Amino acid sequence: MSIPLEPYNLYTSDPVLRRSVEREGGGQANSALETFGERVGSAEVSEWGFQANRHSPELVTHDRFGERVDEVRYHPSYHRLMDLSVGAGLHASHYDGLPGDGSYVARTAQMHMISQIEVGHGCPVSMTGAVLPALREQSDLAAVWEPRVRTRSYDPRLVDPAAKSGNLLGMGLTEKQGGSDVRANTSEAVAVNRGGPGGEYRLTGHKWFTSAPMCDAFLMLAQARGGISCFLVPRILPDGARNSLHLMRLKDKLGNRSNASSELEYADAAGWLVGEEGRGINVIIKMVTATRVDVTNWSASLMRQGVSQAAWHVSQREAFGDLLIDKPLMQNVLADLELETEVGTMMVMRLAGAYERAPVNEHDAVFLRLSSAVAKYWLSKRSTPVVREALECVGGNGYVEESIMPRLYREAPLNAIWEGAGNVIALDVLRALQRAPESGQAFLDELELARGADRVYDAELDQLRQLVTSPNLAERDARRLVERLAVCWGASLCLRHEPSIADAYVRSRLDGDWGTEFGTLGSHVDVDLIARRAIPNPK
Repeated sequence: MSIPLEPYNLYTSDPVLRRSVEREGGGQANSALETFGERVGSAEVSEWGFQANRHSPELVTHDRFGERVDEVRYHPSYHRLMDLSVGAGLHASHYDGLPGDGSYVARTAQMHMISQIEVGHGCPVSMTGAVLPALREQSDLAAVWEPRVRTRSYDPRLVDPAAKSGNLLGMGLTEKQGGSDVRANTSEAVAVNRGGPGGEYRLTGHKWFTSAPMCDAFLMLAQARGGISCFLVPRILPDGARNSLHLMRLKDKLGNRSNASSELEYADAAGWLVGEEGRGINVIIKMVTATRVDVTNWSASLMRQGVSQAAWHVSQREAFGDLLIDKPLMQNVLADLELETEVGTMMVMRLAGAYERAPVNEHDAVFLRLSSAVAKYWLSKRSTPVVREALECVGGNGYVEESIMPRLYREAPLNAIWEGAGNVIALDVLRALQRAPESGQAFLDELELARGADRVYDAELDQLRQLVTSPNLAERDARRLVERLAVCWGASLCLRHEPSIADAYVRSRLDGDWGTEFGTLGSHVDVDLIARRAIPNPK
């Protein structure tokens, strides 16, 4: 009879994560991360994840007297998860430190761990912290809201934000006629009195997707006289009245069931301008950069949990006289999955280090411009096939809802959609190379650190250098280019930091000794050794 994986420590069971944290400057938090890893790996927290997704949020538009209330009610398990994440400071603890002190790296490791257990509640957690760099474009608004956000208290009440022990912030960008093309948004903003930076406006329009609609306030884009602009729109106004934000419906989604995603109507709602009119995209992009790192992390987290569950299962499951983990073909499958997963972890933690040091390190700032897009594209694409194959390793027991595997599989495609779908991200990479060629150079400089370790890698790097510096990059080839950048980066990380898997990764991903499905590594690969790296070590 199989033994559940839980309880286990998600940090001590993942040596690649630990080494990545230490390499990126977060090693001083090892003790705290071990404690957090034990907590989120408990059977209790795992059950919260199941319950929060089994009992999806419910929309209440009116009370029994027919008055609009526009509330979303969540299962208690969702609130427990939020309390755990906010209490641990995942939303804003990194603002307490200094650039380069490892605080954001440690926070990213925490997000990596808890997202393996339940990822949906991470949406408002991520957005809350990400809002602050954008909100700081308007110092008077930031002075009011930032102290409210940077507490470690989760307070779900729909009351005056000033009366709460902690606030959550979200964003509303997407409209049905525009989608990713936010410049096509038609929501309108009309100034009250003279308007201007920090001034009050009245907003009218419809947002097709607004995640976590029970946040205390949102950053949203609307058309003002000066062009598309960014506004802070609270749920409750300073006089205690409810703002004219009407929840029309909650989306019935494939996955991400614990997190409410709504259609939101702005019916002459009050909002305050952040920055100058016409510079809304420049403001909001400061938020999107941060959330993009988290979305990339979520993809890596789903991969890690899926492969951990598969490895744990096959290490116990006996078939045809042997444990599955001892079967060479199963070893090949699991080793192949582990290669993808370890590279994903290293990419995410390298992004975390670059994001944290960007304010004080020019290379990291420039490197982040391209690498965040490359990693987001690649890992969000790889997570679905990785989770699918991991589910197959678990067999029929992985296909039933009592298993976490169906939830992981439903979650995976979302990360390829929000914060920029595949084509949007691929075109962003092309745009960066053409308009900011220094970003391409910084990326190549990073890859150069592994030169000389492998002849196949060196040859691929030479070809990439020619491509990246070419003035004739074609739009139709953008995805192919991003894929090559990602795989070469993954090979670089393996060669530099995880040499025991480097040859397997390079021979398969760069040298063509690979099939079209997982489990097709060449005969030279020690699949037994790599497969056993994937097995967690529970208490």
